[in-house]
Amino acid sequence: MTNKYSLISMHLQAIQKQVAWISFALWIVISLPSKIWAQEVIMQEKESVAKTEKKGSMYLYWGWNRSWYANSNLHFKGYDYDFNLKSVRATDRQSPFSTKVYLNPSNATIPQYNFRIGYFINSKYNISLGIDHMKYVVTQDQIVGIDGSINLPDSPYNGLYSGQNIALKEDFLKFEHTDGLNFVNVDIRRFYELWTTKKVTFNVMGGLGAGVMIPRTDATLLGKPRHDEFHLSGYGFSGVAGINASFWKYFFIQSEFKLGYISMPDILTTYDAADKADQRIMFSQFNVVFGGNIYL
Repeated sequence: MTNKYSLISMHLQAIQKQVAWISFALWIVISLPSKIWAQEVIMQEKESVAKTEKKGSMYLYWGWNRSWYANSNLHFKGYDYDFNLKSVRATDRQSPFSTKVYLNPSNATIPQYNFRIGYFINSKYNISLGIDHMKYVVTQDQIVGIDGSINLPDSPYNGLYSGQNIALKEDFLKFEHTDGLNFVNVDIRRFYELWTTKKVTFNVMGGLGAGVMIPRTDATLLGKPRHDEFHLSGYGFSGVAGINASFWKYFFIQSEFKLGYISMPDILTTYDAADKADQRIMFSQFNVVFGGNIYL
């Protein structure tokens, strides 16, 4: 009996040892990879934060735009006239590409350009100040409706109007914001990181902005001398969305699409203080800009 119990005891001890070794092996198989994976996740998170943390950083960019305008009404008022032009068509004026124009710093303000400087208040949101230098050109010789009155000395356009059509000939009206339609605005923008590597990060962004209009208007109205000085003429609102590709964290290229509304109730036309123009415009804008990030 003693030998029998001794054999049973030996078998039980052997089984206990095997169970212990199997348990230990299972603990290694289950526990160790999970710890390694957890460490890798922590390292990746730290690396990701190091790449994308933008709080306190700044950026600036420069680029160019194309702009489109919805038809708008134009109201002109002075001592001897007060009339509205209805559904006036206008386009932008894109400078033909030339390295002397687009890449020469002394000619930087000739094309339609965008400049902006911004500051990240946290890793996702930034506030920025910029200028959208657009150009607005009323299409010459188009036929539009007219309401109102003109009563100038010896003008062929004198009369009362109520929905008649009129051609925008140069001796009647030439109207441009070509120096330009300047929208100085403040934006709040949000960046969202899509994908990142050590060298390239792709982001999407969107934001809302508001600002003031400071056009320099080239207007020849009813043969009067033009008054083309920069002037605070109104205000505007806009929304923007875009795609951003950053390289080595410090340089980026960005494409943007912007929609906006402009109200300008105080546009200079002639040197007579009583002569003013008033218009409201819906616009869209496509921009390609190049810039840099500054980590303070």
